Amino acid sequence: MKSPTIADILSGHFDSFVAATGPQPMHHLRVVNAITSCRTPALGGYQQQCDHCGNQLPQYFSCRNRHCPRCQSSARAQWVDDRLQEMLPVGYFHVVFTIPQQLNQFALRNKEHFYNCMFRAVKETLLELAANPKRLGADIGFVCILHTWGQTLVEHPHIHCIGPGGGFDTTSNRWKAAQNGFLFPIPVLRKLFRGKLMAFFTQAVKSGEILFHGTLEKYREPQVFTAMVRDLYQKEWVVYAKAPFASAQALVKYLGTYTHRVALSNKRIISVENGCVSFSYKDYADNNREKLMRLPAVEFIRRFMLHIIPAGFRRIRYFGFMASAVKSKRFAAVLRFFNRMPPEKKEREHISVVDTIIKLLGFDPLKCRACHNGRLQRVAVIPKMFMPWPVTS
Repeated sequence: MKSPTIADILSGHFDSFVAATGPQPMHHLRVVNAITSCRTPALGGYQQQCDHCGNQLPQYFSCRNRHCPRCQSSARAQWVDDRLQEMLPVGYFHVVFTIPQQLNQFALRNKEHFYNCMFRAVKETLLELAANPKRLGADIGFVCILHTWGQTLVEHPHIHCIGPGGGFDTTSNRWKAAQNGFLFPIPVLRKLFRGKLMAFFTQAVKSGEILFHGTLEKYREPQVFTAMVRDLYQKEWVVYAKAPFASAQALVKYLGTYTHRVALSNKRIISVENGCVSFSYKDYADNNREKLMRLPAVEFIRRFMLHIIPAGFRRIRYFGFMASAVKSKRFAAVLRFFNRMPPEKKEREHISVVDTIIKLLGFDPLKCRACHNGRLQRVAVIPKMFMPWPVTS
């Protein structure tokens, strides 16, 4: 029996969700349409035939939407392969910056501007500490990945940062390794991140970039807003750090876990019955025990839709010597120190997505599943079907 998917849930219950919650933004409708059409005759594809046993199998096109749980494997594999070309022979750090729960409601209703504030605060926190001679006194580089969800699909915006455990001293042209197994002390990261994000957040409120919609209306009252800001400054914010990775292989495996992740994968969905969705989750407050949650389908969809990010918004960003604007010079200097040459794009252009999947994920998507000997070849085109759009009536 076929396991239920997010596409099945959206196909069967999205109209009920709209009836319960009202009209949806056009961008949300596009996402739903993409997920429900993914790898179906609606998008067309190719008829494939095994060159050994003659078995035929249709291969439908993917929607390639970044919110679709079925479209992330090849994108993740290609991204990880590109990062592997840039690996340095040092340990790598991982830091997670999380905001207090009071700010979740502002992030939800002002996604683009609030998430930009988060990225800016993380970037300036790490770069400022790295530049300080008392901390590291070096040029660092790192990648930041925004996640907006918790295990039960509730709002939980946080940013994962991954980068080499040290920095490049541009004065002496030497690499300076991080001390004591971590890049910077956690208490210092917490305090500086809190100060920077609150400064950017309050400025965005004053400039009108962050607005008070819905339940945020009460914060139009200056005294209420000021009291909340004061309370947030008094809280100890959560910044989590792990020890540096020991090898490039460990980092690549970890990167594959965190980069192109969506709010909830299909494999976590246990059942869809009687108008309810059951899915597994890890309870971090209970020693990471795996538990089962059951939600009405309309509530499940509501939570899933919370994590659709604005069109064109970059959820993965690079800073320091890994930033695209300076990478060709600053990162190249780092690679030269380690006697490595910058990877040339021309050398990697001929590598197909199939080859990348075989290399990094360990399976061949073109191997015949009937005889397990032959390979699938394209023999005909399956035309795209007409589908009414958007998906909701």
